[in-house]
Amino acid sequence: MIIDAHTHLSDTEYGNTETYIKLIKEAGIDQGVAVPGAMLDVRKMTDYITGKSKPDNPVPDNHYVENAIKTNKNIQGFICINPHDKDVSEQLENGLKLGFKGLKLSPLSHQFSFASKGVTSLASLCGEYGFPVYSHVVYSPGASTAKFVQLAKQFPKTNFIIGHMGFGPADQEAVEAARTLPNFYLETSTGNYLHIQETVKKLGTSKVIFGSEYPLSHPAIELEKILRLQITDNEREQVLSKNIKHLLQM
Repeated sequence: MIIDAHTHLSDTEYGNTETYIKLIKEAGIDQGVAVPGAMLDVRKMTDYITGKSKPDNPVPDNHYVENAIKTNKNIQGFICINPHDKDVSEQLENGLKLGFKGLKLSPLSHQFSFASKGVTSLASLCGEYGFPVYSHVVYSPGASTAKFVQLAKQFPKTNFIIGHMGFGPADQEAVEAARTLPNFYLETSTGNYLHIQETVKKLGTSKVIFGSEYPLSHPAIELEKILRLQITDNEREQVLSKNIKHLLQM
């Protein structure tokens, strides 16, 4: 089985559910784990990263992902919550009732610190609900790799997944966290091949999870990087499905 553990779905021409289903079927991917997309127009990503542009409407469309879950048996979902909202606990509880399997945070869209009250409240509740916390990191003091690692240390009963192998081409801080913390995992989407290969040499494959970052990247292209890793078939199965199945209690 192959599970794409990180895809963005949105009601857009470039990132809709129907296109995604078609692409993963062609790629031989069996299931996907979706989060809301289109809070940022990924076609203008450099403008957001450099601060040239700010998100126009950073409200996560969780209803679109909820509908994808209900109408496609091969899609799981993570609810995305803005930690600045006053009702984050209620939103997360509602997500649990609706069938979501984890929490997605977006510091690029929502401009928060991993040490904020909203984030720590959510991280604590995720431990109770069995929800993994997925987030990318950014080059800012409050949402750096170090801050995300500190959050994982603060809440050892909650599992944390850092997107894209961390920050930059080769985030050694993220790799070290995955090596030392039992609740810290690395997701591979848009990570470079060499960094992924060197990481599995150092850590093994029990902390590495395949994701595609659709629609920014093509699921088949991201999958090819994993298929070409110099690892055993059993190790490849860990990366492609076993690790995320364990975290989502599938």
